[in-house]
Amino acid sequence: MQFKSAHLLIICIVAFFSMAGGALLSPALPVMMKPLHATSQDVGLLISAYTISTAIFALVIGHFIDRVNRKNLLVPCLVIYGLTGLVSYFISDLQSLLLLRFMQGIGVAGMTSLPMMIIADVYKGHKSLYAMNKVSMALAIGSVSAPLIGGGLASLGWNYPFLFYVLSLPFAFVVIAFLPETRIKRDNDDHKGIFNGFTALKELRISYTVFLSFAIFFILYSALIYTPFMLNNVLGYTAKEVGIVLAFQGIAVILIVPRVKILASKHSSMLIIATGFTLTGLAIFSVSFAYSIFTVLLLMLLFGAGFGLAQTAIDAQIVQIAPSESKGGVLSIHNTMKYIGQTLSPIVLGIVLLHFDLNTVFMLSGSFGLLVALITYLMKNSFENSGDEHIKETKETKVSSPH
Repeated sequence: MQFKSAHLLIICIVAFFSMAGGALLSPALPVMMKPLHATSQDVGLLISAYTISTAIFALVIGHFIDRVNRKNLLVPCLVIYGLTGLVSYFISDLQSLLLLRFMQGIGVAGMTSLPMMIIADVYKGHKSLYAMNKVSMALAIGSVSAPLIGGGLASLGWNYPFLFYVLSLPFAFVVIAFLPETRIKRDNDDHKGIFNGFTALKELRISYTVFLSFAIFFILYSALIYTPFMLNNVLGYTAKEVGIVLAFQGIAVILIVPRVKILASKHSSMLIIATGFTLTGLAIFSVSFAYSIFTVLLLMLLFGAGFGLAQTAIDAQIVQIAPSESKGGVLSIHNTMKYIGQTLSPIVLGIVLLHFDLNTVFMLSGSFGLLVALITYLMKNSFENSGDEHIKETKETKVSSPH
């Protein structure tokens, strides 16, 4: 079996779908309130139902991921993703949409976990970093295009964004026809699944990196969900215009992701992550003081640059430090925490909005980002010392390996 560039492209498209699926509805949320007879908090649950389901089922899939062929898992996930989107287009009551969004999260759970696992199957050493960089770029393109696609489709009708998900149905046939199976079958297939992943969390570097995954997506969704309401309320922007504004943070992500590898050769991952959280924290905090579109656009660029730095470095770090015997479990937990962050963001900040205002939401989220940046910077030395030992062990393993 030879894994080619075209196969990596297929994996990148899966990653693109998984990323775009969450951010797609953000610019359309204000437009959905009237036809669904719902409040801003109610329509925010369309994001939460999707993300909490993904968080739960990423763990379920993580338990079996080392024992199941990759394609046998990926194809049904793509079909679920597409069919639930198609049915959602024809539904006009909030409760049914919430149920469909929860079901859709099952598909996204597999689509999020499997690209990282397939890369772990096929690529080793520096080649895995190259492949992860390509996937990060696909995620970045998803974060840029999703608000544009969602806002553009919402200008045709509040339910039109759901039609985007249908694209995964023909793509499922592409996966069946062209993607090779990458799972390496071992003689000792007595995996404890997700339990090995939880055991690995005893190591501080792994547990803290998993927490960082939660934190960066908590902050991301505070921007994706509440910036549209600010733009709509304060500046009177339509869903299409909101999509264009949100795309600016994605443009910054695309520009910064290819440079993370260069920065990583000169600076520690923890310093890059701390810088990323500083930029996102400052940007989202400052949105509360922004009353011109020019200022908001600059802050979205700053936010995107910070998110690109932090998210790419966090993903690269977890792939490198996760033990080989529990990599599937650790990566599943890591991905689950992303979606828990996305889920808790509208719930926690929705409660804040209920008692205070949008400015308080932005200030609280920004303060959280700055606090994480400070803690990460303070932990930099302990990570570097442990990292040196890990690199030494890796080199010794490579020397003793016949490959």
